[in-house]
Amino acid sequence: MLTRLRLAYTVLLIIGLGLPILGDAVVVHDSSRVTLQVARRLNVTGAANILEIDKARARALKERAKARTGKISRATIIDVPVANQAVDYVATVGVGSPPTQFSLLIDTGSSNTWVGAGTPFTRTSSTQDTGSLVEVTYGSGFVIGVDCSAGQQVLDTVTLAPDLVIENQSIGVAIEDEGFDGVDGIIGIGPVDLTCGTLFPDVDACIPTVTDNAFSQGLISAHQIGIAFAPTQSLDTTNGELSFGGIDESKFTGPLNFVPITSASPANQFVGIDQSITFGSAGTTVLAATSGITDTGTTLILLASDAFATYQNLTGGVPDDATGLLRLTPDQFDNLESLFFHIGNATYEFKPNAQIWPRALNSAIGGQADSVYLIVNDLGSLSGEGLDFIDGMTFLERFYYVFDIANSRVGLATTEFTDATTN
Repeated sequence: MLTRLRLAYTVLLIIGLGLPILGDAVVVHDSSRVTLQVARRLNVTGAANILEIDKARARALKERAKARTGKISRATIIDVPVANQAVDYVATVGVGSPPTQFSLLIDTGSSNTWVGAGTPFTRTSSTQDTGSLVEVTYGSGFVIGVDCSAGQQVLDTVTLAPDLVIENQSIGVAIEDEGFDGVDGIIGIGPVDLTCGTLFPDVDACIPTVTDNAFSQGLISAHQIGIAFAPTQSLDTTNGELSFGGIDESKFTGPLNFVPITSASPANQFVGIDQSITFGSAGTTVLAATSGITDTGTTLILLASDAFATYQNLTGGVPDDATGLLRLTPDQFDNLESLFFHIGNATYEFKPNAQIWPRALNSAIGGQADSVYLIVNDLGSLSGEGLDFIDGMTFLERFYYVFDIANSRVGLATTEFTDATTN
């Protein structure tokens, strides 16, 4: 990867770069926050590989964290095409003056923002080059591109909403990427430290995220993001919102409980928390208290292999060859009990219906229309590694979710969809 990056950098220095762009987000604005509507997108061509892709992303997140601490070389980081991403959420983001809109994946597991995988970026009056490159490796693919704002340089304008126009934002413009079919790039809203080491040749630099710059420029009053999603039975639907600078109290029903970002490595490099999980009225331990992450870029709930084996035994689920997910008989589903996520001083009930894939979408993942598939699966490593679970989108869709950057904490609350039986 590094050889490819140096080659791209050399080409850039020799020939320079002319760069290409995308229309208007639906926005809610009040004095405390600016809210973007986001759409759930199910990639039918890759959905059958939902477990494979989630596990590959999990491996890559762990490897990336090790690389940042010097425990492995960058060359060992895993590349898996993101084209097979089964479920993702996208928002419309403008870049340039005047802005052209890009459809960008929302990702709390990364923090760089880049465009150009689909719609080409075109230079406008606000675009200035630095001569730097940006390289980001995901579990789900990679991108190499020109960085439009290295360090403190002011190089482009990002429009998240009419009242949220960020100046001087770093934007990576893809000159090489792999696997990002159907989207134009990523808006990274994770911790800023995930950007450190992504610039070349200034490998020691970190890049302020869109949320960092929105707050530092006085565009939002709080350095936080509120995220609300909802379960859906449609392949493509606008069923969520991303609120910059505040929370939307209309989106949750119970108390909003906060816990600090975990101190355990490597989960502390992401939007990581500590939790334990029990099953049923007997309170059987599935996952003992440990650390892991919340992640909008992962579809399923992934548990350490020993915890998953316990869950499989308790549910009686059997692996389905077509989908990779656990499959239940109708009788097993009728007897399925709730999972309980113990996070801080709060307990969140995850009812049986929440534990299954939406049956209306079974065919989209290669399953049988009348089958019941569980959305809890195997992380692929034993507990005790410091990242022992990923609470992905099938978990987050049931709760209101806040990443409070200023106070290094995560908030969760129940919503009208927590107990929904739509699946």
